[in-house]
Amino acid sequence: MKPIAFAALLAFGFASRAAATDAPPTDVMLFEHAKVDDAFAKGLPLLINTSYKISAARRVMAGTVEFHARDTDIIYVTEGTATFVTGGAMVDPKPTGPNEIHATAITGGVTHHLTKGDMIVVPAGTPHWFSEVPGTFLYLLIKVTK
Repeated sequence: MKPIAFAALLAFGFASRAAATDAPPTDVMLFEHAKVDDAFAKGLPLLINTSYKISAARRVMAGTVEFHARDTDIIYVTEGTATFVTGGAMVDPKPTGPNEIHATAITGGVTHHLTKGDMIVVPAGTPHWFSEVPGTFLYLLIKVTK
């Protein structure tokens, strides 16, 4: 994708995803195992605020390519395997929200084979894609916002 077209997509971003409005907590927060287990079973966020988001993510199939201009994704695999592609060029990109773009595929990216215990950090501005998920795939996702 050409840089000017890419910048236009970012500037145009639709407001389809709700932005976090709460400030980060100032108190210690404990998420007891029952709540965490339930979140992984359903693929739910545990905490969302203006600085970061913590989710117990669940996948059972491939996803769409994601690009976050302001969010760094920190992924820790807790169960299963997946093929994860980072970098490269996005195919058929479309804005999905402010500073967010989705696409149908990536060409020329780096392929990573993720398994339980792996951790990968995807810096803001890097396209990424769960291209293959052969079964249940659980991962702790922490998004840090610039």
